[in-house]
Formats: sequence, structure tokens, C-alpha cells
Amino acid sequence: MPDSTSTPPAPPIGPDPDDRHAAANNTLGTSGVSRTPVDTAASERASRAWWDADADDYHRAHGEFLGVDSAAGEFVWCPEGLHEGDHHLLGDVSGKDVLEVGCGSAPCARWLAGQGARVVGLDISMQMLARGVDAMETGGAPVPLVQAGAESLPFADASFDVACSAFGAVPFVADSALVMREVERVLRPGGVWVFAVNHPMRWIFLDDPGPRGLTATLPYFDRTPYVETDDAGVPTYVEHHRTIGDRVREIVAAGLEVRDIIEPEWPEWLDREWGQWSPLRGQLFPGTAIFSCVKPS
Repeated sequence: MPDSTSTPPAPPIGPDPDDRHAAANNTLGTSGVSRTPVDTAASERASRAWWDADADDYHRAHGEFLGVDSAAGEFVWCPEGLHEGDHHLLGDVSGKDVLEVGCGSAPCARWLAGQGARVVGLDISMQMLARGVDAMETGGAPVPLVQAGAESLPFADASFDVACSAFGAVPFVADSALVMREVERVLRPGGVWVFAVNHPMRWIFLDDPGPRGLTATLPYFDRTPYVETDDAGVPTYVEHHRTIGDRVREIVAAGLEVRDIIEPEWPEWLDREWGQWSPLRGQLFPGTAIFSCVKPS
């Protein structure tokens, strides 16, 4: 799950030792922010490099919350703490073939395997996958992990009963409509596809968990990606925006049906911040949208 989203154009940035992303920014030479179109190839290169460079710091910041290092893993859908074990958005997965798209270090995939599913995890970042391999060495059900992008899933048609993605891949691809078509292709009839993304309305606000993040500053209908670049203008981090309507149209055009759109409320017990997610903002508007879909039988 990302913790930097929807930041407006800003002057060139430099290393900040207090920044949670300082190590990745230093490694990749990030020096500026822009809003500019980015194609699939550039997005994929940036995402692979970013998540490789940020993997260690990401897990230091969020690993405990996500259950990354537990042998059995955990399935946390979003910064609001929605757990699959409590909400069962995927239904009964026992004995089913499940694909996790953008699995990162695969805590969700490992948790699903512990529920009796036959799971495959896919991610673009080798360093994220390596962390999952390390976790599996401590025990728990083994899960095969595949390095690949979500816009070209390396699986045969009708291979899976369930596909899921908890903030993986979908916000970071240039062609999310293609991801929907690919998921539809690899699902069997009646198959379920559930994915979580940052709520599209968050795009209009500053990427700030405090009071500054309560003021709308960007057009909701501007789909131009948020891009961080190095001195040569090469993207080092890319995030793409789609409206709620865009998401629904992409799902339906792929031949899938929307069953529900879940907008988790901020729980009273949760007092932690995750990037731009915070109790302050969570009490006023949603930070996450979870799309629940099915492939018609």
C-alpha cells in the first residue's frame, strides 16, 4: 500500500533525512514533482525501481501493521485496518485457486494459504517478493511468487476462482482498464475480483494527514498522473488517477459485474497515521475504495 498519493505539483525536492522515503529518493535521485502523462513502459520501470528501493523502509514503517513478518501473514485491506478475516470480502477461499495482484511481500497471500486456498502472488518488485520469501522461511503455508506486471498476467485463461489486490498494482499502472481485462481473462466463470485503491476523491486534496490536507486543491476530473522525477526528468515514482465512474466503466467494459463499492469508515480504535491517512481526515471523508466484482457464470 502506498503512503504518498495525490500530491500537487511542487518545486524541486531534495533529500530530507526525516522523510520516510528519503532512502528511496536518494537511491533514485528524485529531485522534482510534476503532473505529466506517463505510458505503460515508463510507469512499469518507475514502479519496479521505486518499490525495490523503498522496500526496507516500507516494511520498517508498515510491516507490523500488515503482519509481514508473521509466519502466517495477515490480510489487511487498507490503512483503516479492514481485515479479510472479519469482513470476508472474498468469501470462502478454502480449496480455491487465488491470485493476488501486486502482492508485495505477500502477507495477504500467505494468510489466504492458511485458510486453505491455493494461492499465487504476483508483484513487479523483486525486493518486495524477496521479503515475502524470507517470511515464508519462518513457517506457514508456502506460496509461489511471480515477478510480473499486472497489465500482462502470465497465466492461462480461466486459471483462478478468486483474484484480489490490496493497494497493489492498480493505482500504479498506466492502463488499469487492461488490468481489468487481464483479470477477467484469468478468472473462471463465477470468479470473484476484489481490489482496494486510494479513494478517488482523495486526489483533490493535498497529500497531508493534518489540517492542510482538508482543503481541496486539485480537479477531481484531471487524470494526469502524479510523477516524481530525477534531474534528467526520468520518472522515479508514478501514480495514476481514475474517478469512481472510470473504475466502474473499466470493470464493466472488461465483462465483469460490480457487486459493491466499500468505503471503510475510520475505526475509533485506530490512532495511527499512514502517509496521508489519519484519524482527522478519516472522520470526514473516505480514504479507501474497495471494488467487489464478479465474472458472470
